[in-house]
Amino acid sequence: MKFSKVVESFGDEIFAALNEKRIAMEAEGRTIYNLSVGTPDFETPAHIRQALIDAADDPANWKYALRDTPELLDAVISYYEKRFHVTLTRDEISSCYGTEEGMGHVGMVLCDPGDTVILPTPCYPVFIAGAQMAGAVPYYYPMTKETGFLPRVQDIPEDVARKAKYMVVSLPSNPTGSVASPDIYEELVSFAKKYDVLILHDNAYSDIIFDGATGGSFLQTPGALDVGCEFFSLSKSFNVTGARISFLIGRPDVIAAFRKLRGQIDFGMFLPLQKAAIAALTGPTESVKQQCVQYEERRDALCGGLRAIGWDCPDSHGSMFVWAHIPEGYDSSMVFCLDLMEKSGVICTPGSSFGPLGEGYVRFALVLPPDKIREAIAAIKDSGILK
Repeated sequence: MKFSKVVESFGDEIFAALNEKRIAMEAEGRTIYNLSVGTPDFETPAHIRQALIDAADDPANWKYALRDTPELLDAVISYYEKRFHVTLTRDEISSCYGTEEGMGHVGMVLCDPGDTVILPTPCYPVFIAGAQMAGAVPYYYPMTKETGFLPRVQDIPEDVARKAKYMVVSLPSNPTGSVASPDIYEELVSFAKKYDVLILHDNAYSDIIFDGATGGSFLQTPGALDVGCEFFSLSKSFNVTGARISFLIGRPDVIAAFRKLRGQIDFGMFLPLQKAAIAALTGPTESVKQQCVQYEERRDALCGGLRAIGWDCPDSHGSMFVWAHIPEGYDSSMVFCLDLMEKSGVICTPGSSFGPLGEGYVRFALVLPPDKIREAIAAIKDSGILK
C-alpha cells in the first residue's frame, strides 16, 4: 500500500531505535544510564494522585466530558493570575492532550497547504511534524551558540515575515536549555504586530530555571495576548507526563478555532484528568520549587562532570535538558550516540533528530539523580571515547 506523503515525510522515531538497543544491552546484563527521554523520575504529588483516584471512583465521571468544565477553566485563570500575573478569561483557554498533541494539530487550524510557518532550529520534532501535517512550508530561524541559542527576529527576511502565518518559540528551550529575557519577548510582540504573524510559545519549562532566575510566561509581555498563544503544560512541573495535560492559552479567535478542530476528533478531556489538573493548579506548589533545585544539582553534576573529563559542555540555563557538542573525531551525532551507548552504557539523543541545525550536538535529559549522573560520567571517562 502506498501511504500519504505526510507520513512518508516523517523520519524514523529515534527514541524507539535507542530503546531497542537499550533492551538488547540490558538483556546482556549491561549497566545502562538512560539520559535520552525527558520523562521526570520525580514522584507525582499525592494530592494530584488522590484527586484522580477519587474522581475515577465516581461512575458519573466515566462519560464523555464534551468540554472543559468551568471549574477547570477557572483553575487555569487563578493559576495564571497567581503565578504569572496574567489576567485571563474562559474563552482564552482550551485543554489538549499534552502540548505535543496540541502543537501537532494547531497548524491545521492556522494554515492552508503551502502557507509559510517560522520554526526554530534546533527544535522539538513535533514543531516540524505539525507544520508538515498542515501542508505548511517551514522557514527555520537559527538557535545557535552565536545567538546564545535565542531567536533573532531581525534576521528573519522581510518577505518570509510578511507571508508567514505563525512563528513557534520555545523558551526555556528543548533541546538547548536557553532562557529568554523580557526584551526577547518584547521583540517578538513588535515583530508579530508589524507582520501580522501569530506567535506560538511553548511554555513547558517555566518552572525549571537555574542560577536564581525566575521563569515566566510570554503572555506577561504587554500586547502578547493580541498577537499570540501559549501552550502551558503540567507535565514537567507536576510530574504528570503520562496524563497528557496541557492548555492552549491566548487570543480568543485562535482558541475558538482550536476548539472547533478538536471537536472533530475528540470528546473532551477525561473528567478524572480534569479533576487531577484542578488539584495541581489550585494545590500546594512547594514540590515544584524543590525539584527545580534538584534539577539544578543534576545540571551541575552533568555539565561540571563532563567538563572535568575533557568534554566542553556549557551549563544549561533552564529546562530539564543539556545540549552538548559532540567530541572531536565524530561528524554524526547518531553514530556518536550509538558508540557512546555501546562503550559506556550512557544513552543520550542525537541532535540530528531536532531539525536542520541539530546535527553535531547531543541532548541529555536530567532524569537521574546526581549520584547516578556521576556514575555515568565515570563510565564515559573509563570508556575512552573522549581520547
